[in-house]
Amino acid sequence: MGILTDPDSYFMQQAIRLAEQALEQDEVPVGAVVVSNGHIIARAHNLVERLHDPTAHAEMQAITAACNHFGSKYLTECTLYVTLEPCTMCATAIYWAQVGRLVYGASDPKLGFTRHQHIMHPKTQILGGIEEDTCGQLLKDFFKGKR
Repeated sequence: MGILTDPDSYFMQQAIRLAEQALEQDEVPVGAVVVSNGHIIARAHNLVERLHDPTAHAEMQAITAACNHFGSKYLTECTLYVTLEPCTMCATAIYWAQVGRLVYGASDPKLGFTRHQHIMHPKTQILGGIEEDTCGQLLKDFFKGKR
């Protein structure tokens, strides 16, 4: 892969590709990747509609895959990249997995965890707004098509 000049942007673009796959499957276009030591160890997108499961958010799928990868319930050395600010359910899962770093794209002022900042693990570093315009446009286009 070489040296990345902007790894946050690179890995968010990988999550955006997954969000585009979700869009093609008529899922809310949210994608997530979990990165450890510069390598993607888990990839996921929303599967709520396909699985008829309200908990099948991209973050939940990615956390489960990453924990299985390590055989551990903790992801303290990992970064989770997700195209949309996690909801409170996903933020709580991020808390319990003790994800070391969270990077998200578009904000979600209605349902995002930042309305309840205290639910995030105190050691988790948080960075929002990475590739925000692209992430947000995918969501806008999806919901515009639904109306």
